[in-house]
Amino acid sequence: MRHCSVQVRGLLTREELDRYNALMEVGSYLESQSRHDLAYTVQKEVDILILPAIERLKEKSRQRDRDTEQYLESKRLEALQIDDEDDE
Repeated sequence: MRHCSVQVRGLLTREELDRYNALMEVGSYLESQSRHDLAYTVQKEVDILILPAIERLKEKSRQRDRDTEQYLESKRLEALQIDDEDDE
C-alpha cells in the first residue's frame, strides 16, 4: 500500500483521516495475506479518498503564490514612491 504525503494527510478531515487509516490497515492485512488483487482495489479507494485533500493543498499553494505576488507588487510600488520623493 502506498501512503500519501504528510502534507496531504495533514489536510484530511478527521472523518477522512479515520477512513484513510482503516483502509491502509485493511490493505496492509491483505498484502500480508498475499491478496494483492484485493489490496489494489483498496489502494484505488485510498486514492479517491485523498483527492479533496490534494485539492486543498493545491489551493493553499495558489493562495501562497497570490500573497507573494501581492507582497512583491506592494514592495515595487513602495520603491517607486521613494524614487518619486527623491526626484523632488
